[in-house]
Amino acid sequence: MFACTFFGHGDSPDSLFPILKEKILNLLIHHQVTVFYVRTHGNFDTMAYRATKELQVEYPVIRVYRVLAYMPNEEIADSILPEGIELVYPKYAISWRNKWMLDHADYVIAYTTHNYGGAAKYVKQANRKCKTVIIFSAFILKNNIFALSR
Repeated sequence: MFACTFFGHGDSPDSLFPILKEKILNLLIHHQVTVFYVRTHGNFDTMAYRATKELQVEYPVIRVYRVLAYMPNEEIADSILPEGIELVYPKYAISWRNKWMLDHADYVIAYTTHNYGGAAKYVKQANRKCKTVIIFSAFILKNNIFALSR
């Protein structure tokens, strides 16, 4: 059993959805990735969650977890709080959660439009930790090519 997490911009285009879903399915079928850790901020996270949940209907072996950075005021479906996050100062909770997700994943799917900011930061960390990273960018989408790093 392998796991995947996602890092991308909050304003990611909706046109990314079918490609994202295809890449998730590829990880499931060809690399036995069955666990998916998804964040809860922005459009990329929403698309990643929607894609994994749609695939889960056809492939019930899939486990999807929405990894929270803060204690929720209400119940959120499929959510988990990483152990120890309750001890983290709120200002650092998102970074701590993202590091936890990266530490627990074998694969990363990312969408970046520049080499700075949160998504780029975690792609760089994933590469340093020798995770398999599938990167989408505006150039890649426009030219229908994909970058894979290890």
